[in-house]
Amino acid sequence: MSRPLQHELNDALAAVLGDMQQAVDQLAQVLEAERAALDTRDSDALDQAGTRKQAIMLQLESLDAERQQLAGEQPAVAAASTSVWSKVVQKLQYCHLLNQRNGSVVSQRLSQTRRALAVLTGHAGESELYGRSGELHASLRSQVLAAV
Repeated sequence: MSRPLQHELNDALAAVLGDMQQAVDQLAQVLEAERAALDTRDSDALDQAGTRKQAIMLQLESLDAERQQLAGEQPAVAAASTSVWSKVVQKLQYCHLLNQRNGSVVSQRLSQTRRALAVLTGHAGESELYGRSGELHASLRSQVLAAV
């Protein structure tokens, strides 16, 4: 491979990895914002965080495909950038932990909401209000618990 072409591949891979680093940093910030929105029960901020998180994930997928293509062109070029790649991977692992933490909060809130709905509908022993198709179970409809 000619020297100018190898230099060009190096520059392209460095640019892709730099873009990936920025995107992963943004993802961590969005996950932190998502946690704050969960803590304050701010549905608008939660929706914005979810939309932004999805956009960043799509960007990361695209950048990773480009990175893999460039690394496949010249393995020596990819080997030269392993330290940058390992930083991206470490930050992605951190983002994974943040996402799991947020998912745990959502799961707990969902469980609390289901228990509250079960009490309100008079079916505290039943675990699901909706079937797999999203339809309300007929036996779980609201009932009069007392009358005066």
